[in-house]
Amino acid sequence: MWRADILTLYPEMFPGPLGASLSGDALARGLWSLTTHQIRDHGRGRHRAVDDTPAGGGPGMVIRADVLGEALDAVSVADDPRPRLYMSPRGRRLDQGFVRELAGGPGAVMLCGRFEGIDERVIAGRDLIEVSIGDYVLSGGELAAMVMLDACVRLLPGVMGASASGEEESFESGLLEYPHYTRPREWEGRAIPDILLSGDHGAIARWRREQALRVTRERRPDLRAASDDQPE
Repeated sequence: MWRADILTLYPEMFPGPLGASLSGDALARGLWSLTTHQIRDHGRGRHRAVDDTPAGGGPGMVIRADVLGEALDAVSVADDPRPRLYMSPRGRRLDQGFVRELAGGPGAVMLCGRFEGIDERVIAGRDLIEVSIGDYVLSGGELAAMVMLDACVRLLPGVMGASASGEEESFESGLLEYPHYTRPREWEGRAIPDILLSGDHGAIARWRREQALRVTRERRPDLRAASDDQPE
C-alpha cells in the first residue's frame, strides 16, 4: 500500500478533497493510506509552543527545529524508505516526472510549514526535499500537499479505470494534451473534426499528435521544443 503521512498544525484540513472522487474511492478501497500528525503534540511548555522569533530579527515566526525534529522522528524511522518532503515555494518544481517517480515508490512523508517557514537546520538534519507546486505563496503547505497527493494517487494501480488514461495526458510525453470532443456532433455551429469520426485509428493518432504539438508550441514553448519533433 502507498502510504502518506502528513505533519501539520491543521490536521482537520485532511482528507478534504482527497476524500472525494478518485482519491477518496481509492482511500476507501485501501489502495493508499493517509495519516495526519499534529506538530503541536511536540510543542514546548504548557501551551505547546511550536514557533519562535527569527534569529537576526525580522517579521513573523519560525517553526522550531527541536519541535520538528521530534515530530519527524516519531513518524519516519531511520530505515523508512519513503522520501521526506517539505512543501516550500523555494523547492524543486513539482512536475509529472517527479509525480510518477513518487507514485512508483512506497509513499511519502510530507511536512506542511506555516508562518515564515521552518528552521533551516531541520531541512539539512532530516534530509528534507523541498517541493514547490508553483511560483506563488500559500498560507501553509497543506493545500500544496493535497495537490501533490492527488497527482500521485491517481497514478497508483487500480485507481483509474483505464491505464491509458494516465498515459496520454498533458506532460506525459513532454507535450500538452490534444483537444477532446464528444456528443453532440455539432454544437452552436461548431462541429467535431471529421477525422475523429472516420474510424481510421492511424489517422486519428496522427491528428492527435499534431494537435498536441500545435497546442504545446502555442501555449508552453518552455516545454520540450515542438520543433524537435515531427512536423505537423
